[in-house]
Amino acid sequence: MTPQNKAAAGPLQGLKVIEMAGLAPGPFAAMMLADMGAQVLRIDRPDPAPRAMPQRFYFTDRNRRSIAVDLKSADGVALVKRLLGESDALIEGFRPGVMERLGLGPEVCLALNPKLVYGRMTGWGQDGPMAMAPGHDINYIALSGALEAIGEAGRPPVLPLNLVGDFGGGGMYLAFGIACALIEAARSGQGQVVDAAMVDGAASLMTYFHGYRAGGKWAGRGGSVTGGSSPFYAVYETKDGKYITIGSAEPKFYADLLRQTGLDQAGLPDRADPANWPVIRERLEAVFRSRTRDEWCAQLETSETCFAPVLDMAEAATHPHNAARGTFIEVDGMLQPAPAPRFSRTPSATPTAGVEPGVDLAAALDGWGLDASEIQTLNASGVVS
Repeated sequence: MTPQNKAAAGPLQGLKVIEMAGLAPGPFAAMMLADMGAQVLRIDRPDPAPRAMPQRFYFTDRNRRSIAVDLKSADGVALVKRLLGESDALIEGFRPGVMERLGLGPEVCLALNPKLVYGRMTGWGQDGPMAMAPGHDINYIALSGALEAIGEAGRPPVLPLNLVGDFGGGGMYLAFGIACALIEAARSGQGQVVDAAMVDGAASLMTYFHGYRAGGKWAGRGGSVTGGSSPFYAVYETKDGKYITIGSAEPKFYADLLRQTGLDQAGLPDRADPANWPVIRERLEAVFRSRTRDEWCAQLETSETCFAPVLDMAEAATHPHNAARGTFIEVDGMLQPAPAPRFSRTPSATPTAGVEPGVDLAAALDGWGLDASEIQTLNASGVVS
């Protein structure tokens, strides 16, 4: 089954999550849970900061509704506490101490709901000398040791968008931590705090390479096969100014690369010696510039070379492989990635677009233990909008 099955609900159907509105990694973690069927309700501020785009373009806000709650009022805090009493998990991404000052810290919430999984998303973590310092993805992956390792030798490190800190080391680790804690809570009946720090997650993503360093095989930035300097694991420009990728790391794939490009292995230096890599790269650069990207695709996409073209986001959606798998979908006419991963028995439903806070308040609060008159009173008083 594909993720576009509208009748499906996903493996997390029945779970209820409160998301305190934040930026990047928190919404991404909430999206992952909501994509899998969890009922996620986002708590926004009544006076949020201006956003760069209309709400419908924030795809990581998909699959959930939102209400704006005045957390400066006792009634607003009381409402969130009531919602948390109906919840399985909470996601918050404030600096340490903010939720405590609001009266919604872990001790208070776990006392109200002992099975609650309290997910905390920060850059530096809940403790440590830098816990209260501001920062962004670039800072967290720098301190973790991940940034220094990315790029070519002799050049500055390369920024991998904000994939390694915000989304990979942050949001994905938070979603994983919450899922783990929910499984444990189902067994023990007890919730707990999940301290997801982007600096920790980014460091964890580097585990494989720490093994190479411990074994004396880490040659520094650009020095490993996958580090950017290797000619047989690299990006090449084609005749039409586009790019392709070659991942011929293993000898059998390298042999096919040479066959496909017409290069004579006997005429090339030993690839095992990194000192020879510039010579091999120069020969391959000349070959790949002799034909267009599409011409190389026609020859290499199903070969044993380990090949793929470098596609932009629009091209990726129309590539035959991605199209066949439904890797990208349209939600309200807007192209975006489909939920991942996939499940054979409980596939995810087609996502719904995110909405502005308070749109259809009754629907947003449906299933959270409030009746229509209570919702109307909260709205009229300004506690909820």
